[in-house]
Amino acid sequence: MATEYGQGYGLPTGPGHAQGVGGRRHLMPAALRAPVEGRAWRELAYVLLSLPISILMFTYAVTMVSLGAGLLVTFLGVPVLAAALAGCRGIGSVERARARGLLGLDVGEPEPLRLKRQGFMGWVGAVLKSGTSWRALLYSVLQLPWAVLSFTVTVTVWSLGWSLLTYPLWFWVLPTYAGQDGIQLYGDEQRAIYLDNPFEIAVTAGVGLLFTLATPWIVRALTTVDRVMVHGLLGPSRLATRVVELESDRGVVVDTAAADLRRIERDLHDGAQARLVNLAMDLGLAKEKLREDPQAAARMVDEAHGEVKTALQELRDLARGIHPAVLTDRGLDAALSAVASRCTVPVPVQVEVDLSERPAPAIEGIAYFTVSELLQNVSKHSRATWAAVEVWRSEERLMLQVADNGVGGADLSRGSGLAGLAERLDAVDGILVVDSPAGGPTRVTAELPWRAERAR
Repeated sequence: MATEYGQGYGLPTGPGHAQGVGGRRHLMPAALRAPVEGRAWRELAYVLLSLPISILMFTYAVTMVSLGAGLLVTFLGVPVLAAALAGCRGIGSVERARARGLLGLDVGEPEPLRLKRQGFMGWVGAVLKSGTSWRALLYSVLQLPWAVLSFTVTVTVWSLGWSLLTYPLWFWVLPTYAGQDGIQLYGDEQRAIYLDNPFEIAVTAGVGLLFTLATPWIVRALTTVDRVMVHGLLGPSRLATRVVELESDRGVVVDTAAADLRRIERDLHDGAQARLVNLAMDLGLAKEKLREDPQAAARMVDEAHGEVKTALQELRDLARGIHPAVLTDRGLDAALSAVASRCTVPVPVQVEVDLSERPAPAIEGIAYFTVSELLQNVSKHSRATWAAVEVWRSEERLMLQVADNGVGGADLSRGSGLAGLAERLDAVDGILVVDSPAGGPTRVTAELPWRAERAR
């Protein structure tokens, strides 16, 4: 993903003030100080350097590709073409560094070469099959005509603006060395109009000031195209970016599954398993006392019966936490209503599910556990007096919303349980949006991809 520094400078922060990069305050607005700011000069340097660099890139790309294409009738054409593309990849690295240094555009490295076999021919095949190589070649060819246009426009407006702005300082050169009274505005065989009196000189300087103030913004508009070209042709492709996202999401899913397994193991070990061990010991003692003290044995059996009920309840809660049977049998409406009935919010939670059909089991399970965790947060932290759950379908997305009138202040950036929930949703292309101002109310909206239920 590309990022850019300097965004947001010039935003007003008070009457007659402007907020600069790094929080600095400026007395002048951005439009007036832009011609003398470092960013404007860096962008100007980028445009001026683009022309000679693009000539070298274009010459190299066209020469090498033409040579490789001409030699394709022989075996040498393929490695020459691969060398041409490899050189273009190197040019792409230089251009990314130049854009990073002068434009503040941070473009990620494209996907590396994937060698299916070792050796020189494996490298040649990888270079020729890589989309990054061909995009770098396309950039090397397209950059020249755009560099010519941007160079011409930039040099013209920049030189015109500063020359007119400084006209009061150098207009004396024309009558002294050129034999005319000033800059000729109009002339024919009968007469000529020169900018030579104080009023005309002042107007000329004013026009130059306008051009000077407009030049940084014109250059910025031109470099916007360069930013798009560098990001689109020299950065990672959408497919590569998507692969990286999926690899990251896979890691989140694996970590989440491992954490769930550890939680289940811990709950079994500390809960039901411990109770069953105690139950076995109590029943063994009751068996020994059955003949000697039947009443004591009966009391021990009765206590063991209570332990069995408690262990069964813990096992039911654990099974419900893994995947509740009511969700499988009756769907989200019934499962979420059951969750709402167990919620410890002071008033009942209102549940409204508007789905004409059931989503895929995986999406349905994620939706169930998302609402369950959000309701747990409501009961533990919000101090709310009411809560509501809404579930509906919007085109190809499953929408969930949990609202309450609590104290608010929930924030994804604090690394709380909401952040972990957002990561889980992101693993399946879901989104979590939290609207929780201080003092409330809180509204958490989750969005999941809709996948229709298949035969269960």
